[in-house]
Amino acid sequence: MTNEQGKGELAGLLDEFRVQMHAIADIHRKRAELLADGTGGGRRVTVTVNADGVVVETKFSADILELEPSDIARAVTEAAQAAAAEMARKNSEIMAPLHDSRARVPKLSDLIVGLPDVEDMVPAPQPISTAPPAARERLRHNVEEQPFSDVEYLDPRPRGTVDDTNW
Repeated sequence: MTNEQGKGELAGLLDEFRVQMHAIADIHRKRAELLADGTGGGRRVTVTVNADGVVVETKFSADILELEPSDIARAVTEAAQAAAAEMARKNSEIMAPLHDSRARVPKLSDLIVGLPDVEDMVPAPQPISTAPPAARERLRHNVEEQPFSDVEYLDPRPRGTVDDTNW
């Protein structure tokens, strides 16, 4: 690659970076206004969440008292989970253009031979449970099911020091 080619590629990357920064700023503005609703208990409960999935409003219908307290609790949970799922869909939709533009940018490994891409080093996220705290689904999770296979563990035994006679 000639010096001029390298300069041209770098200029193109910088232009694409600027475009992505503007896109990210636009996404932040749009996300600040996002709200999503979910319902539960036969539409007796409506929960509204913001772009971060935080509940910002909970409404009960006039006939909410026809339900038992445990049913109301279940309905609120159902509505909150539905609202969070809808917000996840909206967030994916709003992020799609950014993901598309990132796909067009060369990876670091394309520019520097042998350099691994960060995306290849990050493990896939584990599914997050929506089960209640004492549910069997949460209780069966144990330490042996860790998603990482190349974890290093620190030996807790004391180690020698610089002034150790074994040096």
